[in-house]
Amino acid sequence: MLVLCSNGLSSENLLKAVGKSVKPYGAAAVVVTADHEYKEKNYHVNRVAGELRSLNLRTDILDLDKIPAENLLNYDVVEFIGGNPFYLLNSIREHHAAGVLKSLADTRVLICWSASAVVFGPGLELVNMYSPDMNFLGLKDLSGINLTDIEVLSHYERFLRRFDRFEEKCQIYERKHAKKVIRLNDGEGVLIDGGTIEICRI
Repeated sequence: MLVLCSNGLSSENLLKAVGKSVKPYGAAAVVVTADHEYKEKNYHVNRVAGELRSLNLRTDILDLDKIPAENLLNYDVVEFIGGNPFYLLNSIREHHAAGVLKSLADTRVLICWSASAVVFGPGLELVNMYSPDMNFLGLKDLSGINLTDIEVLSHYERFLRRFDRFEEKCQIYERKHAKKVIRLNDGEGVLIDGGTIEICRI
């Protein structure tokens, strides 16, 4: 199952929805690669690990920049935190991790939020409209790893106040690409399990 969310399993509704597909007393990995500055010291890590432990999962903190991607296959649940989507995309490419991530989404529970939810979808063009300065690596190919064709826009209500013309830019993107972007507030998510799609709202 693939879970696209705004800021992790941060609401009771989303935690319960994902918990239905989680085997208790299994192992979970929190992957911190997207935060190229703070990594395991990212201030969300303790919260995220606590959410996974509340599902009776043993939790480890991992980084694709330090371990082989294949190590993720040892876990029942893998959660990628947010950060810089351009950095994360480049790291996945450099470490040839896309195949492992597809296997996780097909056979286990793969949770991604904010930056990683963008990277695991069709591409980074929408986030590039808002924050082109994040692309400090100068990536030209902004295509994602396409675990799903569903696109989400995280932190929606919060970012409406932060970015100029936030909703307008999203609508421009939707018209250009003839698609619908799912707006997600913190605590919300999209659960994709085979052909089944469930949108979990607060």
